[in-house]
Amino acid sequence: MLTESQGDILFICGWAYNDTVTCKVCAGEWPAKNHKIAELGLTVAYLHNDQFFTGWTVLVLKRHATELFDLTREERSQLIEEVTEVSRTLAVVFDAVKINYELLGNQLPHIHWHIIPRLADDPAPREAVWTVKHDPKRLSPHELRERVSHIQNHLSIRRGTEDSQHGHVRSKK
Repeated sequence: MLTESQGDILFICGWAYNDTVTCKVCAGEWPAKNHKIAELGLTVAYLHNDQFFTGWTVLVLKRHATELFDLTREERSQLIEEVTEVSRTLAVVFDAVKINYELLGNQLPHIHWHIIPRLADDPAPREAVWTVKHDPKRLSPHELRERVSHIQNHLSIRRGTEDSQHGHVRSKK
């Protein structure tokens, strides 16, 4: 394994870890601030800029980390609870048939989950969203505000109540 260090940045086989200097999330360059849905404990939820798959949301870790093993056991546990909370909300809001979850980090090395509702009218229900050729669908400012607000309203309702069907109880903060 080829490893080198430059200051606080560790490079392993050309991959930069702990790089808060060039990280687009840490620099505030991504995701778009006007796409913000909600701040959760460890993460912030944003509506993805391509809404070809309606409701596509990214859940971004507030602090810089590139791998799940960079998190403490408690952080990993809370992270998966936040992924679950947002995905359950999206499933209800968009009447999803299935939810896809993606945690990659190859193009953007900062922990962020893609949470993608797959709907009944999905053009390629058995394919990964990355493989479906399509023109990106950008919402107008009005549509964006409406969609974000709709998710926010359902998320705040869900956060304040117990979901008896799944035994989910809002975690204490």
